[in-house]
Amino acid sequence: MTLTLSLSASPASAATTPYLPAPTGHQPVGVTTLSMKDTSRPDPWVPTVPYRELMVSLFYPATSANGPKKQYMTPLESERNLERQNIPGLPLDVFSTVRTNAVVDAHPAGRWHSLPLVVLSPGWTQPRATLTALAEELASRGYAVAAIDHTYENRATTFPDGHVTGCAACDVDEQPGFWEKFAQVRPKDTSFVLDSLLSSRWGALIDPRRIGMTGHSAGGAVTTQAMLADPRIRAGADLDGSVHVPIPASGLSRPFMFVGRTESYTPGEPGPYDDWETDWPHLTGWKRWLMVSGTVHQSFTDLGVLAEQLGVDLGDAIDPYRALAITRTYVSAFFDLHLRCRPQPLLTTPSPAYPEVTFVG
Repeated sequence: MTLTLSLSASPASAATTPYLPAPTGHQPVGVTTLSMKDTSRPDPWVPTVPYRELMVSLFYPATSANGPKKQYMTPLESERNLERQNIPGLPLDVFSTVRTNAVVDAHPAGRWHSLPLVVLSPGWTQPRATLTALAEELASRGYAVAAIDHTYENRATTFPDGHVTGCAACDVDEQPGFWEKFAQVRPKDTSFVLDSLLSSRWGALIDPRRIGMTGHSAGGAVTTQAMLADPRIRAGADLDGSVHVPIPASGLSRPFMFVGRTESYTPGEPGPYDDWETDWPHLTGWKRWLMVSGTVHQSFTDLGVLAEQLGVDLGDAIDPYRALAITRTYVSAFFDLHLRCRPQPLLTTPSPAYPEVTFVG
């Protein structure tokens, strides 16, 4: 994980049990863990592996909130994600203690082919777990949500037989052409996950005509490429992700939304969102560009609230619970508009209820 840290964890904070805020929708949330093996291609990062194997967490509305809750990470996953940060006073296994809200293998609620599906793709080197709060929120509002771990692109992915893969792609991320390859791998992963879900028993719940995608950082940035590669993805959003491979001149005509950080952007001046300005004219359908004041890069993931609870300063000037609420609210509104055709005044004009949110376009 890429964190900007200016404080060590206080002993009192490090001793607390971190938790994800409860989702705000009306339905309990269930989750199941799926292992998927694509035998049509070797692994792109470790070619000696003759297949591409992925782990996916599928969140969904459930009939009951009773039952064991999903473990956020295993102790080893937590250790591998935190060991590079070297935060004094913070136990390396702390992420394995995070309390979540999704019931493992709960009975799903929903009629035949009734649930819109949202795919979540995490940032570079980050596990799917870091988007759990957003996944739980969407599921509580009646969505199926598939959060993907892109194998060998994060610090630790645990498979059902117990083996754990590391970040093999981290050894080549400085090489020329890396991001172009990345922008091909993740769309293929996404399409394979869609194929697998829709052909499984879970496909009976999912409406294949209502599929969206979003992600954080590199996972958000690659959403445009996934949409270009797979017309089943009807709408997409990028949560603070720098676009390394631009949209082609032929454009993307399906709905898209950018969400970023106000303090890092000045219109017309060089900065970290130049690539968004480059892509903007090539988004030819419904589009929106929002900036949220006081946020830092990790404010759009679980790490904002977890860092606050653990006494770690990320440098944000917004209350992290507020940042998470804004992320959940605007992403949910976006998919409600474009996958459910429900009018969303929140996306039409700036709202006095969310003064932190600026409309760029």
